[in-house]
Amino acid sequence: MNQAQTIALYQPTLQAIAFQLLKCKADAEDVVQETFLKWLSVEQEKIQNTKAYLVRAVTNNCLSHIETLKRKKEQCFDSIHWHEIVDKFRESDLSHDVEAELSKALKLIQHKLEPLERAVYVLKEVFDFDYASLQTTLNKKQEHCRQLLCRAKKKLQEESQKLNVELGKIKWVESFKNACDVGQPAGLIDDLKSEIE
Repeated sequence: MNQAQTIALYQPTLQAIAFQLLKCKADAEDVVQETFLKWLSVEQEKIQNTKAYLVRAVTNNCLSHIETLKRKKEQCFDSIHWHEIVDKFRESDLSHDVEAELSKALKLIQHKLEPLERAVYVLKEVFDFDYASLQTTLNKKQEHCRQLLCRAKKKLQEESQKLNVELGKIKWVESFKNACDVGQPAGLIDDLKSEIE
């Protein structure tokens, strides 16, 4: 079997494995393509079982890709000037009425938006992330982030008068308040990330 036949034979299987691990079609295709390119540069005679070699290589490349994404997310969150954001909220001296309105808004965000929409909305609208930062942080293309933000805004606008839920049930509200009041943004980041991973 020549190289082109081998690629045609194993590509669907390798893409299925990569997609299962990465949950992103584009990333899965990229990893499989990289794997085949590396395989083409290896001496074929040294490989005893081509299928096993390719499956192992794709799996390892996917795991490396996941680790790289995790590091990028952490670096992006670490680079944010949290003290400036926290200072702005502290200086605003929120009154009880404003705090009540904030609670209503957080209820609406929690119960109407999907985790990825919520992460895009909070990071863009509250913490002023640009689309390049959102792409790096959430591993979603900038255009996808724009669509998510547009969808989130539309949902919130439609539902702003309908929702009546208990604030205490929202996991990330306390960490949001800590990020604003006492300068502990790490908890908010962890809570937002845990809902979309």
